[in-house]
Amino acid sequence: MKKKSILYVQTSDDPERQYSPLVLAQTAKAMDINPKVYYLGQGLRTIVPGVAENIKAGSFPSLSEVIKKTLDMGIQIYVCEASKKMLGMDEINLIPGLKIVGAGTLNDLALEADTTLCF
Repeated sequence: MKKKSILYVQTSDDPERQYSPLVLAQTAKAMDINPKVYYLGQGLRTIVPGVAENIKAGSFPSLSEVIKKTLDMGIQIYVCEASKKMLGMDEINLIPGLKIVGAGTLNDLALEADTTLCF
């Protein structure tokens, strides 16, 4: 039997919206669900070293810490290469461990997932 999967898509650079897809992905992993996270559009502005460390909401750790925990749990985080180019971020390094992929990957991931949630 195929393991259930959820795709979380982050399109926003709003600091308060950064935690939901990552915390939900971590929760899904703990529930034995296969989670994946995909960043595109304005969401890329938050996954730059120096930026992610300064995003903090309430009593949560910094966004950088939450991303590290997500990656440490074995959850893949994908980044849209076309969005990186569109935002003029070609020469900007992102947080280590993120996987830069083509735009078609989002379509593939959505078709493979049992459900897709967007933030």
